[in-house]
Amino acid sequence: MHAGLGDLEVSAKYRFYHDESAGIQLAAFPGISLPIATHGLGSDHVTAFLPIWGQKDFDHWSIFGGGGYAINSGTGNRNYWTGGVALTHEFSDSLLMGIEADRQGADEVGGRASTSLGIGAIVQLPRPFRLLASAGPTFSDGGGAAEFHVFMALGLDF
Repeated sequence: MHAGLGDLEVSAKYRFYHDESAGIQLAAFPGISLPIATHGLGSDHVTAFLPIWGQKDFDHWSIFGGGGYAINSGTGNRNYWTGGVALTHEFSDSLLMGIEADRQGADEVGGRASTSLGIGAIVQLPRPFRLLASAGPTFSDGGGAAEFHVFMALGLDF
């Protein structure tokens, strides 16, 4: 098991369509990852992600998903497509929980695509902060034992 810091991800969400009466939103969410990871838990290069996301809200439930193209520079790396879908429930103004599934293409030459499943939560902290967490199994194409992933992040809303 390895533990340490991951790369720093910086992104900005631009909602270009929002129909409040229908509960539908569409957004672009471009971002970059800066290589600050420790213990081999990240990339040695700046990477970029160019996704489009859609969301449908109904009562305290939301379903959202989308995907995009990842630019993964560096020797032996390759660009790839990725996408996913999630279903969430808002339990209170400060707690959102859900399930998710995503698919990612191979990110290195000779690598394998993978599928991840997860359960996650968003906890609203004193504004503008929020804590995001997700965990679950990851299955690589070609078989083998499933790996387990854990993601935690501190979000800032402006």
